[in-house]
Amino acid sequence: MALPKANRLKSRKDFQAVFREGIRRHGSYLTLRALKPLCLTKPSLDIATQTTPATNSAHLASTRIGISISTKVSKRAVVRNRIKRQIAGALHKLLPKLSPGWRLVVIVKPTAGESKCVSSEFLQELEQLLAQAEVFDGNS
Repeated sequence: MALPKANRLKSRKDFQAVFREGIRRHGSYLTLRALKPLCLTKPSLDIATQTTPATNSAHLASTRIGISISTKVSKRAVVRNRIKRQIAGALHKLLPKLSPGWRLVVIVKPTAGESKCVSSEFLQELEQLLAQAEVFDGNS
């Protein structure tokens, strides 16, 4: 099942921001890069007085997620797309538990293509990585 359009990370600028400023959590099959929402980071007093609450609530509309899988995982697009669909399905199950406003990138490691990894293993590892990054609702 594909992610809803509101929850997709699409632009190159967003991906670059997550890679440049986000935190990293590593698993055996996946790497998670997570960038906190702007209002959860602790800005200086000058910036806090300039930012209006309306822009913060608009920015926190949804958690946006991107999946990155390279040809190092598999040269065959069929295999890469199958893995990407499995990860998207696992993330779809976890969406209600996620805090709003986060930007996440899930990077698939080559070990996922070598082993016959199933979607339940991706779901379990994603839960662990999201818990380590404190992305779940109530942990941030």
